Amino acid sequence: MELREYRYFLAVAREESITKASELLHISQPGLSKVIMNIEDSLGKKLFIRENRKITLTEDGILLRKRAQEIVDLADKTEAELTATYNDISGEVFIGGGETEGMRIIAKTIKELNNNYPNIHYNLFSGNAQDVTEKLDKGLLDFGVLIEPVDVTKYEYIRLPFSDTWGLVMRKDNPLSKKKYIEPDDLLNIPLICSRQVLGKSELSNWLGTDFNKLNIVSTYNLIFNAALMVDEGVGCAITLDKLVNTGEDSNLCFRPLKNSKNSDLILVWKKYQVFSKASQKFLDEFKKQINDTK
Repeated sequence: MELREYRYFLAVAREESITKASELLHISQPGLSKVIMNIEDSLGKKLFIRENRKITLTEDGILLRKRAQEIVDLADKTEAELTATYNDISGEVFIGGGETEGMRIIAKTIKELNNNYPNIHYNLFSGNAQDVTEKLDKGLLDFGVLIEPVDVTKYEYIRLPFSDTWGLVMRKDNPLSKKKYIEPDDLLNIPLICSRQVLGKSELSNWLGTDFNKLNIVSTYNLIFNAALMVDEGVGCAITLDKLVNTGEDSNLCFRPLKNSKNSDLILVWKKYQVFSKASQKFLDEFKKQINDTK
């Protein structure tokens, strides 16, 4: 498939309509229909279920949409790097990370660079460690902020000079809010909301003294904002990192740390032997300076 065909396919998948997609792409409806049929014929797969008012993706179509988006994103990223002005430092920097206070140093780095290199633009991707490393490995991200432990055999990395504290976010009227720390037994008989990344962390399992599957986990989450809404509505308590949820006087929620649990260190990683664009190299240089200034 040509890059143009990937873009056409993604437009139809997004709009769920040949007519709407053709208007956005500024091509005729019959022309776009023919492109989609040619794609299906060349792949030997049915990609869309055609209904009266809209079209939806088949299982094969869903897989192609994911791969097509990665291909288009990588092509756009490569083009931005190659067309950056030679003399002026400009271009795109792609950074991924989980929800952590450690992203603040990324913000400080970007703010400092904006003063001297206003033509550098930044693309932030939020996701768990698996999401971030997958995009790193495919070249869709330049850098990733990860919470240890992490297998760094494929990466270069810089350790951040601070760590995150694990704890429990709950409503202030929860009986556990009267405690200074949360102990393992406190989690055994309450409804819990956990991130999928938490469930894979051995150090938290070791702190708990048992497997997570013995807990009453009513829901999992990817990003904490929606999980905090569920806590606020009384669905359960959320295991998360400190400083990610509003627990001030105007909030119904509070945070209590896990007693004697090991804090999680943070690292900035990038692929080994990676050739950086000028913009990405400037970001890394400034990031190292910010780290040194923090120590």
